Formats: sequence, C-alpha cells, structure tokens
Amino acid sequence: MKREWLLLCGTLLSLKGTDAFSAPSTASRAGSSWSLASSAAPDKAGLLAPDLTITGTVTDENGGGLPGATVVVKGTTIGTGTDDKGNFTLNVPEVNANGTLVVTFVGYTPQEVPINGRTTISVQLRPDAQALNEVVIVGYGTQKRADVTGSVVSVPQDRLDKIPVSNVAQALQGAVAGVQITGGSSVPGNQPNIQIRGVRSITASTSPYLIVDGVPFPGNLNDINPNDIASIEILKDASSTAIYGTRGSNGVILISTKRGKTGKPQIRYNGYGGPEYLNNRLTPLSGPAFSAKWQEFTRQRGINLTPVPNTGELANYEAGITTDWMDLVTQQGFIQDHNLSISGGTDDVKYFLSGDYFKQQGVVKGFQFQRISLRSNIDANLTPWLRIGTSAFYSTNNDDGGRADLSLAQVSSPYGTPFNPDGSYTIFPQPPEQLIRNPLLGLATTRESRVNQLTGTGYAEVEPTFVSGLKYRLNATYSYRPYRSTFYEGRAAGNLRGTAQLLNDERSNYTIENLLIYNKDIDQHHFDLTALYSSQQNDYFTTTENASGFINDAIGFNSIGSGSNTPTISSYSESRALVSQMARLNYSYDSRYLFTVTARRDGSSVFGANADKYAIFPSVAVGWNIANEAFLRDNSLINELKLRFSYGTTGNEGINPYQTITGNALLQYAYGGVSAIGLRANTIGNVNLKWESTTSTNYAIDYAFLKNRLQGSVEYYDAKTDNLLLARQIPIISGYGSILDNIGRVQNRGIELSINSVNIQQPDFTWETAFNISGNRNKVLELYGNGADDIGNRRFIGKPLSAIYDYRVTGVWQVGEDPAGLDPGAKPGDLKFADLNGDNLINSQDREYLGTQLPDYSAGLTNTFSYKGLSLRIFFQTVQGVLKNNGILNFVDLGGRLNTPEEVGYWTPENQSQSRPGLNYNNPRGYGYPSDASFTRLKDVTLSYTVPAALTERLKLGGISAYLSGRNLYTWTDWVGYDPEQNYTLGNGTGNTDGNGPPNFPNVATYVFGLNLSLR
Repeated sequence: MKREWLLLCGTLLSLKGTDAFSAPSTASRAGSSWSLASSAAPDKAGLLAPDLTITGTVTDENGGGLPGATVVVKGTTIGTGTDDKGNFTLNVPEVNANGTLVVTFVGYTPQEVPINGRTTISVQLRPDAQALNEVVIVGYGTQKRADVTGSVVSVPQDRLDKIPVSNVAQALQGAVAGVQITGGSSVPGNQPNIQIRGVRSITASTSPYLIVDGVPFPGNLNDINPNDIASIEILKDASSTAIYGTRGSNGVILISTKRGKTGKPQIRYNGYGGPEYLNNRLTPLSGPAFSAKWQEFTRQRGINLTPVPNTGELANYEAGITTDWMDLVTQQGFIQDHNLSISGGTDDVKYFLSGDYFKQQGVVKGFQFQRISLRSNIDANLTPWLRIGTSAFYSTNNDDGGRADLSLAQVSSPYGTPFNPDGSYTIFPQPPEQLIRNPLLGLATTRESRVNQLTGTGYAEVEPTFVSGLKYRLNATYSYRPYRSTFYEGRAAGNLRGTAQLLNDERSNYTIENLLIYNKDIDQHHFDLTALYSSQQNDYFTTTENASGFINDAIGFNSIGSGSNTPTISSYSESRALVSQMARLNYSYDSRYLFTVTARRDGSSVFGANADKYAIFPSVAVGWNIANEAFLRDNSLINELKLRFSYGTTGNEGINPYQTITGNALLQYAYGGVSAIGLRANTIGNVNLKWESTTSTNYAIDYAFLKNRLQGSVEYYDAKTDNLLLARQIPIISGYGSILDNIGRVQNRGIELSINSVNIQQPDFTWETAFNISGNRNKVLELYGNGADDIGNRRFIGKPLSAIYDYRVTGVWQVGEDPAGLDPGAKPGDLKFADLNGDNLINSQDREYLGTQLPDYSAGLTNTFSYKGLSLRIFFQTVQGVLKNNGILNFVDLGGRLNTPEEVGYWTPENQSQSRPGLNYNNPRGYGYPSDASFTRLKDVTLSYTVPAALTERLKLGGISAYLSGRNLYTWTDWVGYDPEQNYTLGNGTGNTDGNGPPNFPNVATYVFGLNLSLR
C-alpha cells in the first residue's frame, strides 16, 4: 500500500513561508531538479562552477519512503520532488554546496538539513501534531477536530472556489450530508431553501441559524459575497447547536470571512463571466399541431368549428404566420463576478479589504440580479493583553425590471399576434380571447426592488496577565436593512387606468455578547470553559401604499397620491427581544476521552404573560478517540477512529410578536347614515404559548485509514420536536375559528455517510473522490391531541409532512368501456381511478397517502483529477424518492384553447393513451398528477490550470490560475417539465410581473471562464 499524500497540497503547504516561493511549481517531474534561475553560478574567472549532485531518500516515522516530498535549497528556487519510493536527485550549484536543504511533506514537520558538501543525504520526517489536529470553528470558539464531540461538518474549500453562483448555498447543493438545499437555484436573486436533517416544524421557520464571524447575521446568504468567505462549518446535532438555544433547533451555519495576515500587502483579483442557457426547453405545439389539437377537441365534443379557437387567429392561420412565444420571452443569459481584495499587516495590525460586483441577466427577459458589496476586516493588538477588531460590511442588491411571463408564453397560441402595427405590445394577442394576455406585457411595467444591508461588528478581547488561560471577549453588532419596492402598470401593459404600489420597510437589530473563556491544562487533563451573557433586539417597520386611476403614465408611483381612486395605505411594526445566558464545558483526557456539557437559557419577548418566557436548553456529548489508545497509537493502518454520542434539546420560538394576544381588526360600517370605523374580533390570543423544543440523539463514528487516504464518518440521529405551534379548531360560537396552541409532535431520523479517498497518488498525478449520502425519515407523531389526521392540510399521523394525498390512477377510460356503475359522469378520455374502499363508487373516500415531497435520500459524488498544474473536478448530485404534484400535467385547457408542450400529449380514441386524459377532461376531482421528481444531475465540472511558479516569478506575480466551469450540465429524470426541483405551473404567471410570489422559472445551464490573479 502506497504511503504518499497529495503531492500538490504537500508542495503548497511545505513551501508556504519560505523565501524562495509564493507558490511551488507543479510542472516538474518527481526525481528531477527544477529551478527558476540558472542551476550554476559563475566562478571568479567567469566560468561556470560544477554542480554538486545530491542523492537521497525521504522517509516517514516508520522508515517508509514518502513519494512527492519536496526538497528545496533554502533561499533559492532550486528544488525537486521524491519519486514513488521517496528517492530524489538534486543538482546544486557549487556556490550552494554549504547551504541548507528544506524538506517538506504535508502532515509532517518541515526539516532543515545542512548540505556541508555531502552528496548523499537521507532525511526522516516526523508527523506534524498541529496538522493532525486541525482546528475547526464551533459555536463561540474553536476546537481541535480530534476533540470535537458534536456533529460539525466543514464544507470543502473547493465548493467555495471557481463555481459560478450568486449565493453560496447554491454551491453547497449535494456537497454536505444531511443538508438539503432546494429552490432558487436559477432565479436571479432568489434565496434557496436550506434544511438540515429534515423538517422539524410545521408552521415555524425551518431555516438554519446564520452566524458570520461569530455573531448572528440578520441578512441572508444573498447578501454575502462568496469571495469573502474563508470557511463554512455546519452544526447539525444538539451538542453543537444547543449553545445557540432557541436559534439552533434547525441547525447552524457558521461562516468565517477572510482576515488579514502578517506580511506585505497581498492584492488579489478573482473574476469570471459566461453565458447561461435554458437547461431543458419544453416544446410548444407548432401551428399545425395546435390547430390539430383544437380540431380534435371539437371533434370529441361533436361540433365543427373553425380550425383555430379564436377569430383573431384566422388571418395568421390562413397566411401561415406563426409566433414563437418562447423565443420572444427568452434570451441568452449572462453571469459575471469581479472581486478585488487587499490584505496584509504587521504583527500588531492586520487588515482585509474587499470589493465585489456581481451581475446576472436571466434567461427569461426582465429577470436580473445585481449586487455590489464592500467588506473591511481589521484586527489590532493594542497591548499584550488587549486585542480589538472591527468588521464592516455593506451590500446593495437589486432585481429591478418588468418581467416577461414564461408560463403564458408556453400556452399562448402560435397564431397569436404579439405586436401592434406601431410596434407596441398587443394586450390580447388572440382576440376575442381575454383570459390569455400577452406574455411580453410585464416588460412594459416599471418595477424596482432594492435592498441594502449595512452591518458593523466590533469586538474586544482582554487576556489578563495575572490569570493564565482566562479571556474576556465583548462582541457588539448592529445591522440596518432598508428595502424599497415599487411597481407601476400602465397603458402600455394593458392597464388603462394605471396601478401603482409603493412598499418601504426597515429592519434593524443589535446584538451584544459578553463571553468569558477559560482554558487550563493539568498534566493530561484539558479544560475549556465558556460562559455567555447576551442580548438581542430586532425591530421591523413597513408601509404599503396602493393607488389607481392615473391620468397618464408619466408620474406613476413617484406621485402615488395623484391617483383618482383614494390611495390605500397600510403599515405595521413589530419588535422582539431575546436575553440569553449560556455555559459550556469541554473536557478531554490525553485527547482520548472527551466530554462536553452545554446549557443555554433563553428568554423571548414573543411569549405570553402566563407562559414562562424563559427556557433552558441543555446538551451533553462524549467521545472516545480509540486511535489514541496505546494499542492503536502506532498502528500504520488506522490513523483515526473516534466514537461520538450526543443528547440534547434545542428550541424554536415559532411565532411572531403579538400572536399570543387577542387582536381586533378595523371594520367600516354605517351608523346614522354615515360611515363609521369600529373594531371586530380578528384573532384570539393564547397567553400560555411556549417554545417548540427538539430533543435529539446522535451516534457517530469518525475514521481515517491508510495514512488518511481513506477517511470519513457515519452518523445516525433521532430528533423529536414537541409542543408544535399549530392552529387548533375551536367552536365558532366563541367568535373565533381557531386558536394557536402547543399541540403536536414530529420526528426526524436519519443516517449520514461521508467518504473521502485518495485513489491514486503519484508525484505528477492524483485522483481524489469525495462521496456523501444521507437519508431522513420524517414522521408526524401527533397533531391535535385527538389522534385524528388533518386531511385538509395533508397532515397524517405516522406519515411524513409534505404528503401527497390523492386518488390512485389506474388508466384512462376507453371507448367501449362503461364507467357508469363506478364513476357516473365519466366518459372516454377521462382518468380512471381505483376504488380503494370497495364500495363500487369513486369518491373522496378513495384517496390515499401516495408519498411525500421529502426525499428518501440524497447524495453527492465529486471526483478530482490533478496532473501537474491541471485539475479537473466533476460533481454529480442525486435526489431520490421525491413525489410531487406536476403543474405541467395539471392544467385547465380553457376549452381546448391553450397551447401545450409536445412532451405532455393527450388521449384520442385512436392512440388510446393510458396515462394522459382527453382534451375534454376538466379534472373535476382536482387530481394533482403526482409524479416521480427524483433526479441525478451532472451538477458542475471545472477544469483549472495553475501557472507554474517559474513563470509567475518571471512576471513578478504572486500566482495565476484560470478555469472553465460548467454548472447544471445535464439531468437524468423521468419528470415531465423544466426541472424536477422547480414548482412550475402552466399559464398562471405568478410572480413574473409584480414579483410578489415565487416566479415560474426554469433551471439554467451556466458556462464561465474565470481568472484568479495575485500580485507580489
């Protein structure tokens, strides 16, 4: 079994900090010398002095050869790598014959060896204890990975680099076991949904808590420039998340941004750009096929009408003129990002400054997203015992613009007319049909949507000299987030009176944290104690104004009071506060036996007067580093073997402020012949409401074998969420229909597996694989305390949430079959349903649980191939066991007048389809057409090249790398539609004009060229 590690990584780490290089040359072969300058120096007579040829071997602690180790003459650019047996040959100029060799290898302590004119030198390296004990970020601090007892996953750094995404969450899809990221992957500016270890609540948020540089981040991942991120850790179990109490019930994402380092200024440019395309384009029926469909519809009804549905289409039909609506509303998209940063500092003051511009033009006209962000991180040592720092962050995002409607384009008649003779948009392209508007009208609207995020964070650390290991830290952060959205639809968009809307809201919050940290080592005992007292407050205020009836379109929302109809104005404000205390003890003995206990007490202002506003969230975890035991310590096969167990409780506020109190609504009524304003009952409060709480256990094994060439983890978890906040029905005689109460339980159980392997390790070539797979089983344990299901909301005891509850289709009624006894009113071409209860009648009692939209399992597979300076990374993602209602198949045809995709099809007496109904089927039972939404996707492929150090040295540059990257390249699926991850509906147009809902938007394929450049 070969004993080498990754040559490229080893060379990078080993040469870091030497005077000769800022980056190694990977263009040379192992065993052959390389140099950035002449390998010989002139003697006093001007002649070249002879080289000194040195041969030798580099071995590990057990005497085995280390392939790919780096041997460099200190202070020069002369060096070589060892071959597959650890041997090397190096030609050294005579002038360096009394110099020093620097021998390095990843995971081992570098060693300097004097040459002293010798021609044979053997070097034995020792394991680097620091490298073997990687430090990872956990809540309110760091730990050696070997001592971590909770479930903490570090996101691979290569998922943060060279991937064209607007939101870092998109780069994590499929890359981390137990983390499900869906939606928003293609809509410019949309925020994906993130769930860690399943859905733990029904009505409360299930999004993870976001921490940036140790403090809560009030914005979202769209605000954060991915180029600023140094690392991401994801906390998944109760032991790691209980430290965040009520905020940690859905997991925690810890993001650390880049900081300055001691040294001269480092200037870096990272940028990419490239086109985007519709990944899977559905094909509308052509003109003749659309006409044939209409004629088939009329034939099935026994009537004979015109060859097209509307008289306004006849002229184009007779002239053979057709419109490609899909071509009109789509375009080639484009994505680009440009980032410039400068960092550096002295031993006392370090800085990192960054500016970023991101722009994405969507594949549907009118969709775009633009972000400009600035960041400044400064750390300063004022005295030996006082350290302070600041982080200032600003971003401005906008997705302005009226939007074309892809869903309407899909169903519009190919014989419709998109433009008037003067070039303006027709309002109704297929008159006299008025249910189908021109899909381009959204482009004639004026729409602005802009959000700014300003966050300032400061900290101070005091380490008193009179108590060794004691540290006090004060964190303070303030954030201000104004948002402005405007919308005007005028005459060019078919609104003859004009409609305007103006929305402004502001969010502000502050957090103050007091941390006391104490570390103590007594012989082989290590103690780490953390205590916290913190306060948070969040304020929100919003106003909305609407008006209509403008005499022209010149003013619009800029003078909303000029509408002839009285403007309607609404406003709302809320404030919430949280006070917390926390204590955590980490203990380890000889890095073998590990113990962690945490308790956090949170008090929230959102809960009622009778409820305890405070709750305590405890957790405990233990670990055993078996590989550190004497019987395994020197084992050459097992490098890491650790058992972990954790148990604890986290919480979820689950409600908004004021939901615990009874509220009234304004009511306008007539009194004495005049209009008066009064109050009516609106919502009933519940002063006894309390926290949702999740209690979970976690069992895990971490392993590493064969000198860490095979490593990973296996985890099993069981989490139960109690006291779910649900609306319980109450007698209407009370004046209210329901009341919010703590009544429900949900369980999530799952297994997560991750494997990282170095399959081939040669001096010039490596092949690495990273694989993860996770399966989660969600189950409703209790709803309203009466053992009954909630069929109306698709919630069933013993079944997962997001359930699909519908009829079971057995085929299509064919000509000659008699449905009268089973399904009265059914006719040939209608869907045929199973009689599940055996009463010989199809009714609502024949519905059943068919599946869930939650996946059975998801997985990701990354293969990385490196040859000298070239690297090829291929990433596959798969999501299996998903059942979703298909909006493409479930559409109302409006009496045969809509166009439909060729991929959908329809029943006729001749083709006798058993899967698609006839054109006259109007779906009276509301069947949702549940379909398998499982898929496997070639998610991204990146080919990169790092320019050899010899060339960058000549160019006086610190480093250059270039790459080509493709994303969402191909999808294998049985799903009929644009993409199995997108909820797409034909013809509804939701969100494509005013932006007030999730837009119908397809998945896109992205291809970019990128360049990373650093200056010396």
